[in-house]
Amino acid sequence: MDRDMDRDNAGAFRRARRRGCPFCGDEVVTIDYKDPQALRYFVTERGKIVPRRISGVCAKHQRELTNAIKRARNIALMPFTSNE
Repeated sequence: MDRDMDRDNAGAFRRARRRGCPFCGDEVVTIDYKDPQALRYFVTERGKIVPRRISGVCAKHQRELTNAIKRARNIALMPFTSNE
């Protein structure tokens, strides 16, 4: 009986296709700490930096993104936390 359930639910655990890094694809898009609007997409409502596996950014650009967000926070372009 358990085997029948496993067969029925086998397709439910398929992984979604990985999307490419948005910064690797476009040469025009750059990571700049002076552009908080672009960085806001990679920060949650609570102020946490979104991890690579969720945002789809490659390791190289995730490191650059993290440094840019931290710099923007230090010079008060972005908040450290939300107002709640």
